[in-house]
Amino acid sequence: MRLAVIPARGGSARIPRKNIRLFAGRPIIAHSIEAALSAGLFDRVMVSTEDTEIAQVAQHWGAEIPFMRPPSLADAHTGTHAVVRQAVQWHLEHSQPVEHACCIYATAPFVRAQDLSEAYRKLVESGKSFVFSVTQFEFPIQRALSLSRDGAVHALYPQFRETRSQDLEPAWHDAGQFYWGTAGAWLDNTALFSPASLGFALPSHRVQDIDTEEDWQRAEVLFEILARGLGQK
Repeated sequence: MRLAVIPARGGSARIPRKNIRLFAGRPIIAHSIEAALSAGLFDRVMVSTEDTEIAQVAQHWGAEIPFMRPPSLADAHTGTHAVVRQAVQWHLEHSQPVEHACCIYATAPFVRAQDLSEAYRKLVESGKSFVFSVTQFEFPIQRALSLSRDGAVHALYPQFRETRSQDLEPAWHDAGQFYWGTAGAWLDNTALFSPASLGFALPSHRVQDIDTEEDWQRAEVLFEILARGLGQK
């Protein structure tokens, strides 16, 4: 079985009920569900939640809720890995073994079915444990600064102060959209940020973390621009 797991707990301190808040006219989780269904890869697209309202919204948009997530895995300190591991284990216990599972964030409206398909192919062909979305930092991290309490500036990497920006090695970060992995890697708690993984590069204009109201507003503007056909690469 190829399983899509969309974690969506009910609690959210910074943006209340953000997993089902309307984004571009639909609950934001609907965008992730639609991308997973459109990929045509998954035997099951499920949402892992402890919240009945989120479960109802998810089912309305085509996802399955094979079980409700236990409260012990629904607090602010529970990581994504634990949620996916529990979903894979549940299917195993119900005679539905999983070969590969993909975690797709509920607040990833820029995720695309094509990216999910290409990343899956990369996972299978590489034999790695994970393939997940990454994007490049827009500014060289070697030029990062720190500020003291009085506002004084200090270079975090003073050895690069005189290096031309074009000569600095590009740096990448987790794009926060999707994480493909083998069932064994999820069950064994294999480290994600390790040589066991490969990155799937996304352009920065299709990546936006959504943790604050400012993030949300920026994402909506970007989504509208992309919907007009701009920046489609």
